[in-house]
Amino acid sequence: MCGIAGFITSSGFSKDELENRVMVMNKTMMYRGPDDEGAWVDEKSGVALAQGRLSIQDLSEAGHQPMHSSNDRWVIVYNGETYSNKEIAPQLKAKGIQFRGHSDTEVMLEAFDAWGVEKATQQFIGMFAFALWDKKEKTLYLVRDRLGIKPLYWFYDKGTLAFASELKALRSYPDFTFGMDQ
Repeated sequence: MCGIAGFITSSGFSKDELENRVMVMNKTMMYRGPDDEGAWVDEKSGVALAQGRLSIQDLSEAGHQPMHSSNDRWVIVYNGETYSNKEIAPQLKAKGIQFRGHSDTEVMLEAFDAWGVEKATQQFIGMFAFALWDKKEKTLYLVRDRLGIKPLYWFYDKGTLAFASELKALRSYPDFTFGMDQ
């Protein structure tokens, strides 16, 4: 069971501040993914993504997250498992896509690039939650499986959208304010 956390903010934080904030969030969930952790930030866009990994599929470095697509357009942090990647991967290979490893995460990234986010996501069967950053379009996608098996919590306040696999990770974000929509 992995854990993801991150945010996009208009606050103008430095690269170090972005990374420090997202890693504080991620550390609250490290029992979920004790094998590996990683963070990626885009200072200009105010984006920070982190993941704690429980290595089940592709135990090599090729499975490390945050993971980038082969053309470096997409960055993802992902929690879950897609069962349809064994059907999707051959379709992508037929388009000439070469995979570096054997993770479902990499298959997802290349599917986004080949088919677009909406069409690719419709092909994913499984239990998952992910945050996907499109460097080209400067767009953050937050997606979870159709049944909501893998949790994805979020809040928005004062120009910051933060998200995580657990509420305690959101509570560790320094500007978090608790409230419920009515």
